[in-house]
Amino acid sequence: MKTIRLVSLLLLGVMFYSNVSSQERYSRKERKAHYSSNYNYEVQISGVGQDGTKVMKVWGYGKRVEDAIIEAKMNAVASAIFKGIPGGHGAAATPAILTDPNASEKHADYFETFFSPGGKYLQFITMTTDGMPSGQDRLKMKTGYKVAIYVQVMYDALRKQLEADGIARRLDAGF
Repeated sequence: MKTIRLVSLLLLGVMFYSNVSSQERYSRKERKAHYSSNYNYEVQISGVGQDGTKVMKVWGYGKRVEDAIIEAKMNAVASAIFKGIPGGHGAAATPAILTDPNASEKHADYFETFFSPGGKYLQFITMTTDGMPSGQDRLKMKTGYKVAIYVQVMYDALRKQLEADGIARRLDAGF
């Protein structure tokens, strides 16, 4: 009986060691590239908003809390435009407004002004967080802060604006 246990533990140890040693190891530079990607948005749907809106919790990073809040607002709109919004909490997943994976590069000039400080993207956000984030929504990190805010994105109005500006295809445009 003791021999069986010993052999089982030994086999488990060997399997665990081989699994750990076979995992890919990324260099610090590669890990940083993954985390600082323009497509790495942390978004969580919070519930169903009014018609044409999406209520979500969005995270942003910055040296100061205010900078992280600004990035979180930009991430909320960028997620709706480029990635879509995941489902949950009674809300279905919402597809990205732009389906072309190269849309941000094709319309780089447009999005540079759209997401500039005080840019047009702010027209499509309503803050639902009162005051400065605190507790788990405000984390001090080595390089600054990670902050979560609750926002309501006016998804339908954003889509209409992108269609009017010639960036997104109209839904009734056909194939």
